[in-house]
Amino acid sequence: MRASETVAIETTAPEQHRDLTDAVRDVVRRSGLASGLCHVMVLHSTAAVVVNETDDPNIGTDISVALDRAIPDRDGWLHDRIDDNASAHIKAALLGPSELVPVRDGELVLGTWQRIILMEFDGPRKRKVHVQLLPS
Repeated sequence: MRASETVAIETTAPEQHRDLTDAVRDVVRRSGLASGLCHVMVLHSTAAVVVNETDDPNIGTDISVALDRAIPDRDGWLHDRIDDNASAHIKAALLGPSELVPVRDGELVLGTWQRIILMEFDGPRKRKVHVQLLPS
């Protein structure tokens, strides 16, 4: 069994949400893992991974809008003196870099509307998402 894989994702906008579910599902299927856990982690500090709905694409947009209201760009953040992307770091830190999803019978265990989503806050960029599989 291949226990881990890194997936390359390109974002095309400054803030964007990208559905990772199919890419992660492919990693799980290739691995042959029957039962265990799938850890999905973005390897960057200005993006996050969440589990939420994508059937209505407005949800990802609503999350971004809510975070923009709570964490405005260039609001006197100290890190802006260095990189001018402090709000992206703060948003990503609040949502977190990873999710842990169960695997049963070789498939991700997600609810009807749940998907694994990359939230980009400092794009466009080439991102790496690491998928680590933990057998039970």
